[in-house]
Amino acid sequence: MKFAAFSGVFIEHSIQEAMQLTKRLGLDGIEIAVREPHISPSSSMTRVKEVKALSDSLALPIPVLASYIGGFSDADDSQAESYFEEFKRLLEIAGVLGTRMIRVFPGGPNAFKAQDYHYAKAAYWMNLCAEEAHKHQVNVLMEIHNNSLVETVDSSLRLLDLIGRDNVGMIHDAGNMYITDTDYGRESVLRLGRRLMHVHVKDELRIAELGAPGTFADTTRHGRELFLQSRLGEGGADHKPLFDALRETGYSDWVTLECHAPFPAYERLEHDLEAVRRLIATA
Repeated sequence: MKFAAFSGVFIEHSIQEAMQLTKRLGLDGIEIAVREPHISPSSSMTRVKEVKALSDSLALPIPVLASYIGGFSDADDSQAESYFEEFKRLLEIAGVLGTRMIRVFPGGPNAFKAQDYHYAKAAYWMNLCAEEAHKHQVNVLMEIHNNSLVETVDSSLRLLDLIGRDNVGMIHDAGNMYITDTDYGRESVLRLGRRLMHVHVKDELRIAELGAPGTFADTTRHGRELFLQSRLGEGGADHKPLFDALRETGYSDWVTLECHAPFPAYERLEHDLEAVRRLIATA
């Protein structure tokens, strides 16, 4: 397995500083959050080439562009067309950076609230993205995410089947799946199979009260629930079954650390990297 930092953790820094900090941590690569001040669809090619040059000089590849493009299922046609044009621009940027995976969000609502037409509309636009990405030899990733059409393995497989493209796969995110309260262990990895193309790691914890730094509310099948963003091993999402399953299935691709716990950015990624190393040592 290869390990990357999510540049969104370093969003208070420039992308150049984020890359330097990632290298100092000893990580293998950096997954870039597609928003300013890092990279966005409106970034100039001059700037993108500068980022590529730094990536080469640091020997720090960029495996994924983590875009926030999407929301197709609940967008009107004009909005969806606009998102699609932004995606095509990201494909050009990915080509310069040597990136082979781009994250796209299909949209909401929660899978347990969604109707057939939500899936049909998301599948139509995701299919167009996949067709365009295929021309650039890029895979399109959908992140298993609470409060979305793809918040469980079942709902992810449903949408993947409707899209019907081999270059579309899932980001397994145990933290998000803990929030949804769905299985994120061995069975989830086995059921996704070849459609598991990338892994995100972060921890979360169910709590009773809002107000402390890192707390937030979200809607799940249990209603409105409260959570605390946590460092790995300090929340409620047990990642050992996940890493055991990744080892069992021979997963050798990228794992991105994206801890959002209320600690300094460098410190929380350093903590999570050590936690992951311990998990792998016992997997």
